[in-house]
Amino acid sequence: MSKTYAGTRLRRLREERRLSQAELARLLAISPSYLNQMEHDSRPLTVPVLLRLTETFGVDPGFFSEADTTRVLADLREALADEIAAAEVSASDLTELASRLPAVAAVLLDLGRRNQALTERLAQAAEGRAGAADPGAPRPPHEEIREFFYRRQNYLHDLDLAAEELAGSLGIRPGGVLAALSARLTERHGVRLATGSDRLHHYDPARRVLHLSSGLRPGQRAFRMATQLALLECAQELSALASEDYAEGSTTWSLARIGIASYVAAALILPYRAFHAAAEEMRYDIERLTDRFGVGYETVCHRLSTLQRPRLRGVPFSFVRVDRAGNMSKRQSATGFHFSRAGGTCPLWNVYEAFAAPGRIHVQIAAMPDGQRYLWTARTVTRQRGGWGEPGKTFAIGLGCEIRHASRLVYSDGLDLGNASAATPIGMGCRICERLDCPQRAVPPLGRPLAVDENSSTFVPYPVADRER
Repeated sequence: MSKTYAGTRLRRLREERRLSQAELARLLAISPSYLNQMEHDSRPLTVPVLLRLTETFGVDPGFFSEADTTRVLADLREALADEIAAAEVSASDLTELASRLPAVAAVLLDLGRRNQALTERLAQAAEGRAGAADPGAPRPPHEEIREFFYRRQNYLHDLDLAAEELAGSLGIRPGGVLAALSARLTERHGVRLATGSDRLHHYDPARRVLHLSSGLRPGQRAFRMATQLALLECAQELSALASEDYAEGSTTWSLARIGIASYVAAALILPYRAFHAAAEEMRYDIERLTDRFGVGYETVCHRLSTLQRPRLRGVPFSFVRVDRAGNMSKRQSATGFHFSRAGGTCPLWNVYEAFAAPGRIHVQIAAMPDGQRYLWTARTVTRQRGGWGEPGKTFAIGLGCEIRHASRLVYSDGLDLGNASAATPIGMGCRICERLDCPQRAVPPLGRPLAVDENSSTFVPYPVADRER
């Protein structure tokens, strides 16, 4: 059995819990000097200590594994693509940085993304594009909000607990959600409901009227009502959490409050313990869960990606929403799966196959370049405003987990989970993908000279010079 050195992650866990070395050592029944040696990688993390950590803090044992650096390592490859191409840094350098100095890696990533954004804005200004932003401006607010939840692994513990407590006091249950929410809005806040809005919803704070579109399905109505309830009942908590990352009153801060309110709404209409129990009972059958709770496919998938409560964890999922052109409008992850921020995603990923057979769930075992395998499900969802000739919108919803959790899902039945060769090789996007033999590659691989020969051609679009023939 290989030894696990996880000093940086152990120290990070202790600091997040605001514990001294002496306090944590007492909880783990070890000496402070022994803990200090483990934090500095002088000694490996032992199995008894790992078990005590998981029992005490409710963390997944995978938190201390090398797989924990997968996402950081992939982000570094993307941010330092030019430096890798110029052979200024090596893969081993990045691995060392991600595993040994994650805080430094985080700062480097932030600087790299700012530099990339600055370069893009300068190019826009040089081209004279209309509406080109100030080169010194921050990233777009919606991108910031995706990062807000990404950093928190898509789980807000205190608000999730508060929403579940409120759901219990309101008597939230399948079939009675709308009535319970309506009563709370009316009795506690004096809010009256009205239908016929030309928008999905509109709240008039002066008249205390919540207008809802008559085209909303019951589950959608419940979600809009729950979101408004969260904005009314948890205003201070929403503001405090948004202020952790953004300046109060800014556009990004306001968007963060809306995003957090939406999280609370999902936690309210799908209370954690009841939803987690149903998901485990049904082996994460998404369509059965939509029937049980009366909400949409996307809502269920998004809620499944948030089941990370300590000591009551669900399967750690990654969640993604993309359109036909490959634009990723939502991405959240409780795993190490990396979503490319530039250059598109992998065309071999089954989220794109879903558009070929709308409404059907597609299942795929996918392997990343580092050997990590995932089970992915993908299905399209379509939204129509109504009326002849009105344009609608269609997205593919992807939900994936590491292969070690796949047996807990109904979608793994009949699949050879142990056969690595049966997995579809995908990557993080052609620009940074390490796969040299991929016939779908759209750009040359980083840092590898191409084999250019006018007398021959290959099925692989960008053969490298040192590739074995």
